[in-house]
Amino acid sequence: MAEVNEDPREVPWHPRFTKKVVGHDQALHLFEKNLAAGKPHHAWLLHGPKGVGKATFAYHWAGRILGGSNPEQARRWIEGRAHPDLFVLERQLNDAKPRKLKNEISVDDARSLSAFSNRTSSSGWRVAIVDAVDDLNSESANSLLKLVEEPPDKALIFLINHVPGQTLRTLKSRCMRVPLEPLKPDQNQNVINAINFDGRILLEEVELASGMSGGSPGQAIAMAGSVASKAFDNWRTMDRINLQSILKIGSQFTGKNATTDEFDLFINLLLAWTADRAKTSASNSLANAHETVANSARVTNAYNLDRRQTIVEAMLTINDALKAA
Repeated sequence: MAEVNEDPREVPWHPRFTKKVVGHDQALHLFEKNLAAGKPHHAWLLHGPKGVGKATFAYHWAGRILGGSNPEQARRWIEGRAHPDLFVLERQLNDAKPRKLKNEISVDDARSLSAFSNRTSSSGWRVAIVDAVDDLNSESANSLLKLVEEPPDKALIFLINHVPGQTLRTLKSRCMRVPLEPLKPDQNQNVINAINFDGRILLEEVELASGMSGGSPGQAIAMAGSVASKAFDNWRTMDRINLQSILKIGSQFTGKNATTDEFDLFINLLLAWTADRAKTSASNSLANAHETVANSARVTNAYNLDRRQTIVEAMLTINDALKAA
């Protein structure tokens, strides 16, 4: 029996399959103008909330730049992860069973990008996509920094950044920084309508999740039927919040079946919900809680700490902030 492919990125809605960028007109115009000038900036930091289209933007331009005289063939190669002039630096699967994505991008993988940049291009250009810089450790970030500081000719690097403050200041300073904002509700729905979910996810669940996604179709897809979205909805709609109920929610993010992605999704939902309420609060308590929870989640992922404890503390922090608001 063939081994089941356990890479969560092997799905029909991965950004490399998207044929059109929805929204982000200002960012598209900026890059188009820069490219038309003949010598575009070599490194582009695409920053904004997770799932709003940053990777889609990067793959779109990779296809345009590498398309040459045969854009259809370039598109097929990119979809098949086979284009010789495109390098995607991202987390790899570990060797354990069941195989899961590693928590970070290793320095060896970052060095492979450097080796790629020194090879001869078949199309004239070389393009790299770093998805995402948030996943770099200190060694891999410094390896990438060397490449950005001394870029080869006719090479472009798209760096995807989900969380503010997760990028080395020296790396950020050498990039053209492009913010990508959440999509409008109709744009969000247009993205969802264009996806062939192939029966793997129910469209009804995605449409239901889109209302909580904060203008992020990627988040809506991730939320559909997920442990994280159900747990968040349970917390959000509790009539009475107590330690026992919070511990019960937190227990869903520990054990052998727990994943970093589910943890990240739950934290992102908490942060988006808290940020939305902080905008209309006269107190700084929710804004401070937002910063505390975000920092705690980063440390938990960086040092592989107890996710359950982090989630429990996050909910308690936000609950206390709500009382003080």
